[in-house]
Amino acid sequence: MLSEREHERYKRQIMLFGDEGQERLKKAHIFIAGAGGLGSPISIYLAVAGVGTITFVDRDTVDQSNLNRQILHTDRDIGKKKTVSALAKLREYNPDITVNAIDTTITADNIHELVGQVDGIVDAMDNYPVRYLLNRVALEKKIPFFHGAISGFYGQATTIIPGRTPCLECLFKKSPPDEITPVIGVTAGVIGTVQATEVVKYLVGQGDLLAGRLFIWDGLLAKSEEIAIVQNPACPACGSRASSIPPMEKS
Repeated sequence: MLSEREHERYKRQIMLFGDEGQERLKKAHIFIAGAGGLGSPISIYLAVAGVGTITFVDRDTVDQSNLNRQILHTDRDIGKKKTVSALAKLREYNPDITVNAIDTTITADNIHELVGQVDGIVDAMDNYPVRYLLNRVALEKKIPFFHGAISGFYGQATTIIPGRTPCLECLFKKSPPDEITPVIGVTAGVIGTVQATEVVKYLVGQGDLLAGRLFIWDGLLAKSEEIAIVQNPACPACGSRASSIPPMEKS
């Protein structure tokens, strides 16, 4: 049941999906991989929407070069663990939800334990090897995987529903080169809020998800487009010969 305080806090969105939808948000548990550029808007908007439990994982400390895009952190947080900084901010944004912060590196050895029993996994990472691990675990657990990635003024997002849509390895067979890419905060804001919107829609059961569609954002032209995507029958993750997380993906 929603409390009187919750009814007041969420009344403008309850107008959209009713008490039942808000109850679904309250009961949900979402796992966010990363508390940086994408993880900041994703976690903030899921927190203020009333997602009942948010668990996020990050291993880094706050650096001054993060502050153009990682809005969970400020100058006073430089040198702190991102988990410490993010946990404090999210609790301020919404003290009525549960926030779990895990300070570690996601690996093939610990990912199943880290994710646990959740309702969805959100990709807020900046490297594909970990994204592939998250994709595999989402497939194994049969829970949605909300992918997002950015570079400069450009970004992309899709929602992967196991058994229904192509997975991340269908789209990207090989990891792009590991390099430092330019990033502007507004792009992280656009893609992160798209991902958060997808999570909310999934949880309340409204709207059309980016399932089987890759959303592409071009900030320089202020244009978006989408590409229809299909499953690869030979995909090693979700195809007919799919396997579990292979040893080579450990890090």
